[in-house]
Amino acid sequence: MSDPIKHECGLAFIRLRKPFSHYLKQHGTVMWGLNKLYLLMEKQHNRGQDGAGIASIKLNVEPGYPFLHRMRSAEPQAISGLFKNIADEVDELCRYNPDALKHPGLMKGHIKFLGELLLGHLRYGTQGKNNADFCHPFIKRNTVPGRNLALAGNFNLVNTNELFEKLNIIPGTFQKQSDLAAMMEIVHHYLIEADKKSPGNVDIKSVLQEVIPMFDGGFAVGGLTGEGIGFVFRDRHGIRPCYYYIDDEVIVAASERSAIRTTFNVGENEVKELMPGNALMVQANGTYEIAEVVTPGERRACSFERIYFSRGSDEKIYKERKALGLNLSEQVLNAIDFDLKNTIFSYIPNTAEVAFLGLHKGMNLYLNKIKTERILSWGKDFDEEKLSEMVNRRIRIDKIAIKDVKMRTFITEDASRNEMVQHVYDITYGTVRPGIDTIVVIDDSIVRGTTLKESIIKMLSRLKPKKIIVVSSCPQIRYPDCYGIDMSKMGDFIAFNAAVNVLKDQGKESLLNELLQRCKELKEQNLLHTENVVKQLYKSSTVDEITEKIAEMITPAGLNIPVQVIFQSIEDLHKACPGNLGDWYFTGDYPTEGGNRVVNQAFMNYMEGKNERGY
Repeated sequence: MSDPIKHECGLAFIRLRKPFSHYLKQHGTVMWGLNKLYLLMEKQHNRGQDGAGIASIKLNVEPGYPFLHRMRSAEPQAISGLFKNIADEVDELCRYNPDALKHPGLMKGHIKFLGELLLGHLRYGTQGKNNADFCHPFIKRNTVPGRNLALAGNFNLVNTNELFEKLNIIPGTFQKQSDLAAMMEIVHHYLIEADKKSPGNVDIKSVLQEVIPMFDGGFAVGGLTGEGIGFVFRDRHGIRPCYYYIDDEVIVAASERSAIRTTFNVGENEVKELMPGNALMVQANGTYEIAEVVTPGERRACSFERIYFSRGSDEKIYKERKALGLNLSEQVLNAIDFDLKNTIFSYIPNTAEVAFLGLHKGMNLYLNKIKTERILSWGKDFDEEKLSEMVNRRIRIDKIAIKDVKMRTFITEDASRNEMVQHVYDITYGTVRPGIDTIVVIDDSIVRGTTLKESIIKMLSRLKPKKIIVVSSCPQIRYPDCYGIDMSKMGDFIAFNAAVNVLKDQGKESLLNELLQRCKELKEQNLLHTENVVKQLYKSSTVDEITEKIAEMITPAGLNIPVQVIFQSIEDLHKACPGNLGDWYFTGDYPTEGGNRVVNQAFMNYMEGKNERGY
């Protein structure tokens, strides 16, 4: 993704099912669970680089001794920092007790985070500030053990105000900036009510069945209670991903299947998907249940997980990303007029490499077809040199653009800053024949188009190609997200701005004000959630018209090299990723009513010049 966006936090949940002595005997260390938590978080590091946090619950702790611990960090190497603190604590204990590691009871009593229940989180902030206070897990403490709670999740909610109102809470500045704060208040309130009805024996399934229907958004959330209950639940549409693995030693849940597979060295079929509307609940005695806690809706799993967010080491995701590239082959062949001899293929940035492999496969399939047809058409009219030349034809691929540096923000003067941004990417000289070769580069997606215009296109133009074609492995991003991805402002999307410009070119600019008035009317009637008004804007233009305008907008002023853009179609996206059909950022078809409210509010903010989120 050449225009980086913040997205998708990561969740890690571990419940040890054996005494610590078991792990010492079987695995050589009482730290086995914490070691696995560390690996589970590191293997999902792609999901959160703004901070990290961990929490633990110790079972069967004597009254008066702490059983809930929590640590968070917003430092650059947050995960390593957290576990270094734990390692330092172990080293300090072993300095005075060299044999401490051989005594599980001693270790549990002295090492804060050596608990049977472990919860980890990696933060990519879609709102709030990047400091430790906003890092999950959040905790609620209480003198009654069962009323202590730790929560962490990968989610966004669009009805936090309503949640606070349910409890007659006037949210403070911090609470307004954190969706988890609202969820925490609701879950904790009903947890306390359940504990009052049945002290020390909370029916966690009933609690979740009562609270989860209140949440409007996409979420995968993990929690721990002070009496030793652990749980993980997922939204009814399956918007946010969640997987689990269970054996006789451990119960695990995480945001990515591949992270569990790598950490625990298990097969693909051993790691299960937590289905939409379901919860995995583990009691203090280690028994567990997977049950429906809210009626599942239409499955709308986020397609961006497959396009970009999740690690490509998952075999299904790897195949789907290759399919995304392969599906673009016909459009690309038409764009280059089937002239493979004078076309060079590459990818930007590195995350687009797998889709590039799919596109490369598509080009090879076409080239091999042509080879076969040509050779057959010769009959016996060929010699070794002619045959060798044909057989050895290859698709031309090169690493044309290289991400060179991460630009810092200390330069504020526009002209200087723009000059620096150009050099985010460097080019490989000598790869292109000036005026002859066309360059085709594939990207995961085009969000704002800023990096393309200010850096990539300018740098590629230095090679003096005949033409530059930018291929996006996903469709046009037209609408804001409100379920965990930091795409909440209409003005940030180049597709939206292109549609507006096409409208102006057609002399239909008045439609913008008509749509604004419609949004205001709906808001006054408290019906902003009932329809996506912005869809009307896109109906005034064709996909091709908007695509052509995007190509025009990412072309730097004064550049006389033609620039073309190709997008994945919605239909081909669904073919490539059949299990993740959530496409609201492309189609405007939101899985919850809150999505309509967000897109309409985002449009009003744009029209009124407000640079703020739509929710």
